[in-house]
Amino acid sequence: MLVVISPAKNLDFETPARFSQFTQPDMLEHSEQLINRCRKLSPANISSLMKISDKLAGLNADRYAAWQTPFSADNAKQAMLAFNGDVYSGLDATSFSSADSEYAQQHLRILSGLYGLLKPLDLMQAYRLEMGTKLDTKRGKDLYQFWGERITTKLNEVLVEQGDNVLINLASNEYFKAVKPKVLKAQIITPTFLDCKNGQYKVISFYAKRARGLMARYIIQNRLSELKQLEDFDVAGYRFDAARSKAQQLVFTRAEQFTN
Repeated sequence: MLVVISPAKNLDFETPARFSQFTQPDMLEHSEQLINRCRKLSPANISSLMKISDKLAGLNADRYAAWQTPFSADNAKQAMLAFNGDVYSGLDATSFSSADSEYAQQHLRILSGLYGLLKPLDLMQAYRLEMGTKLDTKRGKDLYQFWGERITTKLNEVLVEQGDNVLINLASNEYFKAVKPKVLKAQIITPTFLDCKNGQYKVISFYAKRARGLMARYIIQNRLSELKQLEDFDVAGYRFDAARSKAQQLVFTRAEQFTN
């Protein structure tokens, strides 16, 4: 079973790393091409392209300028510890045991606009480059064309190494669009989290993002290997809803008391 999640906009490079173990990203040669392209952008270009403030644009221009290899524990941080958004609040990788981290390294991947595909312990340097960014390169008009089938090919390699053919999609639509289902040699299962609000069940972004992290954590800590085991997910009030679920979409619902 292989799990994919999205990265986060917020980063934490101030807190010391919880683990000393680290690995190197597999697709750094592509990342370097993107960095070289981004270095040609002025802060004003970055602000317009990414629809961010002038302050954030300046920060990211500085990040592109400072980005350099080789990565080390002195100039980079493990991806699962560096990202600091809602998904990662649910994942709570800082509390992983060494065995949890080892399992995550084998069964969890992070989709990234800059790095393509990251293992949890892969070192990364600070950046902002969302997958939906329309950054033109020699490969095309945006990052989806830049990465092409490369991310999917890498996922296929990981699945072969595992001897498995099930991929659990806990990523956002923006990021999972970088995966080519027709090329992916796996059964794709997409868990969906619905919260009851004013008597109606719907996806509430903040809660859904954290729930994706909670499920990734659940899979890692319980060493899940069978799809059926996902139905036992019972965390933070979520329960499997067989009536709402479909073959490729497992739906989990939560009562209104948890959203008040």
